[in-house]
Amino acid sequence: MKDYLVRATAANAQIRAFAVTSRALVEEARRIHNTSPVVTAGLGRLLTAAAMMGSMLKGEKDVLTMQIHCDGPVRGLTVNADAHANVKGAALEPQVMLPPNALGKLDVGGAVGNGILSVIKDMGLKEPYVGQTQIQTGEIAEDLTYYFATSEQVPSAVGLGVLMEKDNTVKQAGGFIIQLMPFAEDETINVLEEKLKSMDSVTNLLDAGNTPEQLLELLLGDLGLEINDTIPTQYLCDCSRARVERAIISIGKKDIQEMIDDTKPVEVRCQFCDKIYNFEIADLKGLLDAAK
Repeated sequence: MKDYLVRATAANAQIRAFAVTSRALVEEARRIHNTSPVVTAGLGRLLTAAAMMGSMLKGEKDVLTMQIHCDGPVRGLTVNADAHANVKGAALEPQVMLPPNALGKLDVGGAVGNGILSVIKDMGLKEPYVGQTQIQTGEIAEDLTYYFATSEQVPSAVGLGVLMEKDNTVKQAGGFIIQLMPFAEDETINVLEEKLKSMDSVTNLLDAGNTPEQLLELLLGDLGLEINDTIPTQYLCDCSRARVERAIISIGKKDIQEMIDDTKPVEVRCQFCDKIYNFEIADLKGLLDAAK
């Protein structure tokens, strides 16, 4: 099954909801970065959330970045998403190995530890919107639930999951985000809370064959669920040689001259897709002329 997400409403638009299946894009991230199972799970959850949050962006060229700066062994995670639910991401330490947590699950919280979650929305304005919250558990879903409530003042329920195969490839990945609108009635909130309490884990539901639509049906079927649209999502890096050239130019003449004086070609590796861009001395001289 190809990865895709659905956007929906329920209870006469008192609720807006998103659900996604993201196995292929999480597996692509694992393949590119050769991540350990616990890092695959952490980065995969963040990528899954980013796909849904990217689809919330209003402008065609808007970009969402989520960063976790933390004191756990993974040290940090970064993901980007656009308004078309294309995502990319990377971990500072992709090869973290930890024993299972007390529940026998991959210890994502232990890999992350304490730190800061930042959500940056570049909407083409002079300054991007930046929201920051303290990491609560390191398990990603709870941290995003806390972020939505405190930074955006939107009561939300976030469920994310990544299930690994015995050969450490990705078996299942996906999630949901349910958000209450300001005019949501108490009865609606109570019904939703009861549904969330009794709901099985995202990975169990996906492994049982449930689709994103069925995830939302389980949660919101009693509240008049309406699926509004379906959007494909994928791991997609938009790096290019021209972008790398602009980045080199931006560091200024002094640093570029030092590269030239070193008399060795420069190799630039994209952190998101591992593609390598090589610049010979002649290339650097051309960029020096373009720099300020």
